[in-house]
Amino acid sequence: MELSVIYSRALSGIDAPLVEVETHLSNGLPAFNIVGLPETAVRESKDRVRSAILNSHFTFPDRRITVNLAPADLPKEGGRFDLPIALGILSASGQMPQHSLAQHEFLAELALDGSLRPVPGVVAAAVAASGKGRQLVVATACASAAAIVPGSRVIAAPDILTLCAHLNGSEKIAVTQAGVAATVQGHPDLCDVVGQEGARRALEIAAGGGHNLLLWGPPGTGKTLLASRLPGILPPPAPHEVLLGLALRDIDSPSAEGDFVFQRPFRNPHHSASAAALVGGGSKPRPGEISLAHGGVLFLDELPEFSRHCLEVLREPMESGEITLARASHRITYPARFQLVAAMNPCPCGYLGDPDRPCRCTPEQIQRYRSRVSGPLLDRIDLHVQVSRLTPRELLAPATFGEASAVVQERVYRCRVLQEERQGSPNSQLSPDKLGRICALGKAESKSLISAATQMHLSGRGLHRTLRVARTLADLEQSKSIGIAHITEALAYRY
Repeated sequence: MELSVIYSRALSGIDAPLVEVETHLSNGLPAFNIVGLPETAVRESKDRVRSAILNSHFTFPDRRITVNLAPADLPKEGGRFDLPIALGILSASGQMPQHSLAQHEFLAELALDGSLRPVPGVVAAAVAASGKGRQLVVATACASAAAIVPGSRVIAAPDILTLCAHLNGSEKIAVTQAGVAATVQGHPDLCDVVGQEGARRALEIAAGGGHNLLLWGPPGTGKTLLASRLPGILPPPAPHEVLLGLALRDIDSPSAEGDFVFQRPFRNPHHSASAAALVGGGSKPRPGEISLAHGGVLFLDELPEFSRHCLEVLREPMESGEITLARASHRITYPARFQLVAAMNPCPCGYLGDPDRPCRCTPEQIQRYRSRVSGPLLDRIDLHVQVSRLTPRELLAPATFGEASAVVQERVYRCRVLQEERQGSPNSQLSPDKLGRICALGKAESKSLISAATQMHLSGRGLHRTLRVARTLADLEQSKSIGIAHITEALAYRY
């Protein structure tokens, strides 16, 4: 046979579209051409494939070789097509039977000695391949991650020679079993926090309704300490959230064997991060920190130190839960349903309002510092909490441990279950059409909220977010209706 068709998968966001690798051998001067919109790394696969075939004791045909990657209008990138191209040449030259390849999809880069190397996107490819009922062949290093996909059948091959023996039926390779999750690297426990009862309460509210949170106060008051405890009180992720999170991390960097845990992510980028690092981008768009934090927490420490542009690009994803990266030839959408936790000082020196240390900043410096964070961004943060400095006596007093994360997590879990049964999403994601019904107020509560919102000059978004927080406060108490106490506390968290 001089023509063969091998199935593989490209990578487009979190999707893995099918690519048919068509290989044709014809008479004429020896040549090796790859068509179908390949980028540089794909075109360079000619040399890797040639060396891998020869070093695996096969014969490289001395003929005119044409490889077509269909569909032709889909960009192809990376070394993920090395293995299907090599198998296509072997099949077209009669060294490998075509029928043994039809029920498989192949995704791996080739080393010069014929061994298989991992490539990004194997989890997304496993989802797509299982939907078509085909087995997915990948490198051994990333097989465990791909095998997590329910219903997938993954073959882990160390090199092309071993794989061909499996495909010929002479030496079968067992289907990779779904690995057991690595030991969960437990998040820090909330009981380690000394004092700060108000901030602990705000953490529970934020976890209970999925609300964004801003912690502000002097340096050294425990803002970062508190933020790191939030993932530990969030409810465990659902199976589909685990799979999506694993797929996003695998796109960012190929997962090594066993390098995965089933827990909510906590991303903490440095304030020097660029806008592309936060939201994703590049000539070949990759997920940014907001997508890698999907289903978990994005912590921005020293919020005003981030560039104004970087902070402004967060506004749309905070509302929509996704980010669309548009390029001239294509558009890629990544999920970005993250929970923002930010920390900042009240002024450049950090001691504005501190009872013991005087502030050295001028009003102009304070205004310039605070103006780095725009009003529209602050308006999207539901809870604004002051974290005051504890006295040395309070810090060095005999340890009186507060509630552990597990205890708080249990209350948060019950609160989230109530919201899931009622509206199918956390309160922070309540759509306007559901807000009026789920957050319905009595006459006294409505009058109280209108009066306070008028005095505080709340925007429409601020008013709705206050309602959502009040609904979460009621849910934490398993109350069916929102009371005046819930509204009063929710208003106290507005900046």
